[in-house]
Amino acid sequence: MIFGLANPIDRAAGLIALGGPVVALLLVLSVIALAIVIYKMAQYVRRGTGTDRHVDEAVRLWRAGDRAAARSHLADRKTALAELVREAMGQAGQTGGHVARSDLEDHFAIVAARQLQRLQSGFRALESIAQIAPLIGLFGTVLGMIEAFRQLQGAGNAVDPSLLAGGIWVALLTTAVGLAVAMPTAICLSFFESRVARHRLAIEEALTAVFNPVRTGSAAAERAGERPIGASAANAH
Repeated sequence: MIFGLANPIDRAAGLIALGGPVVALLLVLSVIALAIVIYKMAQYVRRGTGTDRHVDEAVRLWRAGDRAAARSHLADRKTALAELVREAMGQAGQTGGHVARSDLEDHFAIVAARQLQRLQSGFRALESIAQIAPLIGLFGTVLGMIEAFRQLQGAGNAVDPSLLAGGIWVALLTTAVGLAVAMPTAICLSFFESRVARHRLAIEEALTAVFNPVRTGSAAAERAGERPIGASAANAH
């Protein structure tokens, strides 16, 4: 039986022999999905997608008024979030008074959007595979059922129930393969989307803290938040 084969290549070849081109197409989609998942996992591990406790500590120092310590705390961090926040802190602390806070916020909103777009690359392909794989499998099942009943009609009065049963289970094989491709793909996509959502929230919280460094109970800091970035940074020092 095909599922008892030890060699994965032989198993795949057996599935293709039973299911035909439909199963071959589904196996190709599974390889594409697996390649994207591996790439995204490596990207997220390398870039530290999501929250970063070092960024949280740097933001705390920034809000406390120790801006030099906040920037140095992120000096050696290579995560995507740390690099973005470090650049924002540098701009907020060094930009001249002629640049308004709103202009910097708009600039870093674009930078953050581009970063999120890179992190979301491949999502559309995974989503498409998760949606279309079951449909391809169902299409293969319909074709198989048509073939099974065609053979049943050709047999006339000499109907062999085993012939019909064999045709049906082979036809259902394509649906099973389609679901086997779609379900893990959908799970991986949901995981990646949750990581990006946490990363987006972390960016928003960090940039808000950098460009609105309001300390509780400090009226002067609240008023400074309404002035241009350069003026606020000068007063902070």
